[in-house]
Amino acid sequence: MPCGSSLRRGQTLEERAREVTAALRQLEARLQAGQVRVTVGPSGSLAFTGWSTEDRSQVTDVCAYRLLSAQNSWALRQAVSRAEAQSGRRINPAAVASGMHSHDNGQTWNKGH
Repeated sequence: MPCGSSLRRGQTLEERAREVTAALRQLEARLQAGQVRVTVGPSGSLAFTGWSTEDRSQVTDVCAYRLLSAQNSWALRQAVSRAEAQSGRRINPAAVASGMHSHDNGQTWNKGH
């Protein structure tokens, strides 16, 4: 699991997998309800606006996007479509793969680190 590398002391991989799954379920529900939005950056990278630090369980935007995309999430597809239409830019898979991300809801963008 790509998001499973940030284990807390004493946490098992199974526990981390459950934690990530719960965070993604909650993100999907909030995307569907419009409480979290997708922001498309100038390079085509993305950020989830409104997804709090407490809710994300140390899951990065890029990791969440990759996992929900792999699951063919309807809520994510709808949110991405809205974001692309509003920004006039498409999500760029190369930018996502490079780890380009935002720590401030899409105000500034950082290269992968």
